[in-house]
Amino acid sequence: QVQLVESGGGAVQSGGSLRLSCAASGDTDHSAYMAWFRQAPGKEREGVASIDSDGSIVYADSVKGRFTISQDNTKNTLYLQMNSLKPEDTAMYYCAADSYTDMPLSNIEYRYWGQGTQVTVSS
Repeated sequence: QVQLVESGGGAVQSGGSLRLSCAASGDTDHSAYMAWFRQAPGKEREGVASIDSDGSIVYADSVKGRFTISQDNTKNTLYLQMNSLKPEDTAMYYCAADSYTDMPLSNIEYRYWGQGTQVTVSS
């Protein structure tokens, strides 16, 4: 089992920045692949960015050049630096983890999820 706890969400104006954190605990052997997802009201959950234990990173096209995913293995913490935020980035952001996936931005690939942190971007 892996426990994931997100933090860092909040309300910002368009063009602003936020940094999300996801603290992992438990059997971290099952968190070789980690990712951020988001879900806006009335929309499906979508993959935002992923990173694996080798440092390979994948971004959704909608966030490339604006968001940066990183991890601190000494702290078992995943980060998402979000810059140049837009109103369409407004969503609940979730951290996810699993031991393996060959589709890192697919939400059906992850067994472990956090409770989410809300990000609201106003125009």
